[in-house]
Amino acid sequence: MEELFRRFEWIVRRAGKFTEARGESQGGFHPFEERNIHPGLPEVVRRLFDDGHYSQSTFEAFKFIDKEVQRHSGSTETGFKLMMQVFSETSPVIRLTPFTNTSDKDEQRGFQFLFSGSVLAIRNPRGHEVAVSDTPDQCLDHLGLASLLLRRLEESGYK
Repeated sequence: MEELFRRFEWIVRRAGKFTEARGESQGGFHPFEERNIHPGLPEVVRRLFDDGHYSQSTFEAFKFIDKEVQRHSGSTETGFKLMMQVFSETSPVIRLTPFTNTSDKDEQRGFQFLFSGSVLAIRNPRGHEVAVSDTPDQCLDHLGLASLLLRRLEESGYK
């Protein structure tokens, strides 16, 4: 049944490419524009999504975030350890808030867990397991989270 679903999904995706070319997609917008997916994500993320490789699209987006946090922080760590170190509420390398009150510290800590949690719960299964299969909506939800994290990183002064 799963194979049948995958084949059907592949056919629908291909048909969508023809209607998009003629401007017949829903509202004339790509799902990335409809969901306000961050335009700074690598082109491969969108290409994989368009080709129906949703899990791989998600994986590439979160690998990109990992590399950007690494680059911005100057750290050589990766993944969970990187996120826990650089967004630490006690000695952050990347400050997401001014640290003027308890609320600021709580927000920093919350984003520390969002960044590190997304590595554990979203990126890692797609990088280590073979049978992870996402729907288009699941992928778009993941890319929405990736977009939030990337925008927050940019607000911290990242360029």
